[in-house]
Amino acid sequence: MSIGLSCRRAAAKALAVGVLLVTAAPGTAHADTVGATVRTPGATLGPTSTFSEISTHADCAAGLISGGGIDQAIGTGSAAPGNHVNGTEPSPDGSTEYTGSTGVVGTDVTHWLGIGGSGGAVNSSFSSTPYGVCFTSDLIDHTQVVMNDIAGPSSAATVGLAVATCPSGTRLLGGGARTTPAGVGSLKPAASYPTFDDAAHDHGLKAAADGETNPDSWAAVGWNGGGGGSTNTTYAYAICSGNGIDVSGVTVTVRFGEVSGPNTANSGQSATVGCGVDDGTLVSGGAAVSGGDVTTTDFTGPGSGGDHLNGSYPSDSGGNPVGDGATSASDWTAYAHTGGAGSTGNHTDVWALCADDGV
Repeated sequence: MSIGLSCRRAAAKALAVGVLLVTAAPGTAHADTVGATVRTPGATLGPTSTFSEISTHADCAAGLISGGGIDQAIGTGSAAPGNHVNGTEPSPDGSTEYTGSTGVVGTDVTHWLGIGGSGGAVNSSFSSTPYGVCFTSDLIDHTQVVMNDIAGPSSAATVGLAVATCPSGTRLLGGGARTTPAGVGSLKPAASYPTFDDAAHDHGLKAAADGETNPDSWAAVGWNGGGGGSTNTTYAYAICSGNGIDVSGVTVTVRFGEVSGPNTANSGQSATVGCGVDDGTLVSGGAAVSGGDVTTTDFTGPGSGGDHLNGSYPSDSGGNPVGDGATSASDWTAYAHTGGAGSTGNHTDVWALCADDGV
């Protein structure tokens, strides 16, 4: 276990945060030809200065990125709320970001970025650990990344929601979120989740619910706690199967869970959900800190401007991140945190995407 992760776990115990386990029935995944290996290089320290960010990456030696995540160490004390997720996203080479033209921006991607940002306080415990889910399938042997973006949010305590939708005839495998610039310390992604581009889900404003199958889109929600920033941008990324592949026999199942909190100042909350025995293989996941009921109503932001995410990552059923090279991960964990002020009505939301190619 890395030093940063140990600090985070110690901090979590000190804050007496709750952990919700909403894992589906345990057991061995249904036999199929989908495989997934988690890769992670461990923690990268920082940021070490206020209103800045660090970037780190996980790389697939074999297989294609179907999704990925990030886990942050925050330490203890008044500076702990200063570390937050700025991005969790696919990359063509482990450093370059897809922040230019929208639409299909990459194919057969094998790298995942984890970007940690700071607000108005830092401490030496800050770090970010990226996780890449490296996907292999006898059927889906090519993938593509679709990106969409929106300007904002720039006003205080407002959300900006971008939705990236897979091309017709393909399957959504995962996705990610990013906000820029880092210099606006109150700006961060509050949510990254699977959804549908249809009226029932208000074209992405409502998230995919537990048990729904074959979502076609990925949403990213930017949250600007303090306001300001004339160039603020929120980016959504969808990782989809490649064109020309018959995916009619592929089923991607959504698993979703939510728990109340965190609400006390400088405290955290975890939620974990997992693939069931007949769902197939865990290929990605998502997370949010929200006003709740994200699958039944349009997304609303958390109760306070400082509320943020510190984690969205593949885990065991107890919410512990899996190690490098893990091939049996079946759960996904979200970790949300408040700022230096108390909050009300918060929820921590978590999604797992589970794929079975029917072979």
